[in-house]
Amino acid sequence: MAEPSQAERFERMVFPHLDAAYNLARWLARNDDDARDIVQEAYLRAFRFLAGFHGGDARAWLLAIVRNTYYSWRSRNPPDGRTEEFDEAQHGESAEHDDPAQLLLRAEDARLVTQALAALPLAYREVLVLRELEDLSYRQIAAIAGVPIGTVMSRLARARRLLAAEVRQLAQED
Repeated sequence: MAEPSQAERFERMVFPHLDAAYNLARWLARNDDDARDIVQEAYLRAFRFLAGFHGGDARAWLLAIVRNTYYSWRSRNPPDGRTEEFDEAQHGESAEHDDPAQLLLRAEDARLVTQALAALPLAYREVLVLRELEDLSYRQIAAIAGVPIGTVMSRLARARRLLAAEVRQLAQED
């Protein structure tokens, strides 16, 4: 049987992780248009360096490329304060048969958590997104971020405390 082409290998290994790549880029850049640009550039880089990937976790490999692409992009495009609010109705999952009151409460909780997560410093937001939203292991996060596992654990603990405090503060303001 013939060896798959680079394009076939790329499609099989990398394309299934497009949503995770966009999710990470969206949370890092906090802007849909920038996230799309970052993911596009990351996918080009991933394709270019696919020959250097010799197995392992393709998702973690891709997310490391997305993360590095974001930091490269950010050095060329310093933050100017503009952000786009994350729309839970557009980006989240919904259930059609839930009680309207429960849906309203859940939407308000999601709005508070989303707003609080967006307000966290980048290093904390990054590890929370990778762990809680992308369900990556500490080892995978450490490899993606290029830090020791102990650093991942301490950042996650601190990020969770900061997130909880931010949610409480936002809830009091409402």
